[in-house]
Amino acid sequence: MLAEIRGLNEECGVFGIWGHNDSAHLSYYGLHALQHRGQEGAGIVVTDGQQLRAVKGEGLVNDVFNEEKLKSAIGNAAIAHVRYTTAGGGGIDNVQPLLFRSSTGTLAVAHNGNLVNAGHLKQHLERSGSIFHSTSDTEVVVHLIKKSKQPTFRGQVKEALSLLKGAFSLLILTKDSLMVARDRNGLRPLSLGKLGESWVVASETNAFDLIGAEFVRDIEPGELVVISDKGVEEDRYVDMEQRAMCAMEYVYFARPDSNIDQINIHMARKRMGKQLALECAGIEADVVTGVPDSSISAAIGFAEESGIPYELGLIKNRYTGRTFIQPTQELRERGVKMKLAPVVQVVKGKRVVMVDDSIVRGTTSRRIVKMLKEAGAKEVHVVISSPPISNPCFYGIDISSDEELIATGKTVDEICEEICADSLTFLSPEGMVEAIARPFDDENRGLCLACFTGKYPTEIYPDTVLPHEKELLR
Repeated sequence: MLAEIRGLNEECGVFGIWGHNDSAHLSYYGLHALQHRGQEGAGIVVTDGQQLRAVKGEGLVNDVFNEEKLKSAIGNAAIAHVRYTTAGGGGIDNVQPLLFRSSTGTLAVAHNGNLVNAGHLKQHLERSGSIFHSTSDTEVVVHLIKKSKQPTFRGQVKEALSLLKGAFSLLILTKDSLMVARDRNGLRPLSLGKLGESWVVASETNAFDLIGAEFVRDIEPGELVVISDKGVEEDRYVDMEQRAMCAMEYVYFARPDSNIDQINIHMARKRMGKQLALECAGIEADVVTGVPDSSISAAIGFAEESGIPYELGLIKNRYTGRTFIQPTQELRERGVKMKLAPVVQVVKGKRVVMVDDSIVRGTTSRRIVKMLKEAGAKEVHVVISSPPISNPCFYGIDISSDEELIATGKTVDEICEEICADSLTFLSPEGMVEAIARPFDDENRGLCLACFTGKYPTEIYPDTVLPHEKELLR
């Protein structure tokens, strides 16, 4: 659905490449493929084997980079990042990759996710003399690396990563290597690919498709991969814990042409739509439509399973740019209409099934239902291809309080009434897990369902630093 007006966003996408003379341009294309994961800022850091150079700024990828800037970023390796502001706030200081220079070497870091213990680690680091330049939790990682007393840089990185709790896909670039790591639960996606003799990594596999790279494999939870002129070295900084890929990657965040754990996102969403049709088989309607863009796949699946024809009943305007909060109800309604428009000839006089991927606050759902009815729809039956989001996320999605969530403390009937729909059906957690069909036998097939069930795979408020961790922070 429309992230700007609905308020559900995921924090960031990362891309890296090693061993290609045109690393800056390829990183630029990689960021284009990942633009949906963050629109607040973008950056690229390249190395020529001697020094690291950064090009970054606030805004969309096309706003930040031009040919002159890319030509000046000469190097055979790079890491890149698109950012959506959640943890740490906005501002150029928080646009990644973050670049650090010291007497012992220069490194850059790019991070997707959220560290739930960043605040407590930062407090301990500051007590021992660390000074932070940004408010991003990513900077904590670098201070932990510099604090480590391990004799090798790889050992320092492994020790630092072992202290982190929460979600992260992390890239570290030096003049000698590209280090790639994923959190011990695998909450955020990260894949390894190959382009000729070069190695690439990205948050989503669609970035490989855009630059012509071949998918090799997913980075495993708790794994550290070191890429250099010697090749690829596989290591671990910690044993994998409960596997817990964020279910919302399949529901909403990832692009339909991406694969996560070798499952295509579009096909998973179609299956969710089919399962949803089975779970609400009693609906009588004339037409099925999806809220663009992330709900289209589920709407197609729902139509195929139910036998109700699918039509484009809502059109997304791709050229409006971002809209700001408007001071009156009338202007807010007009802002939604700038983003979405009903196809009157499709919905007028019809009983419409409106398929969406999720409901967060409910305000946009209510406005779209109203819009369809104003366009002449006789009935609007809202069906959601995920369970109710009733719990906050602490792993990099900007729903950090249950006060923001319409499903917290409300029944489905109450939500239905609030969004002014004729009926409302959510996909069951069991149906969603079955439809995604991940190839694992562990709990929930290795999915994190915390925002639906309240069962978190990690500590959420780690308000203490363990004794052995305190020793490492001295």
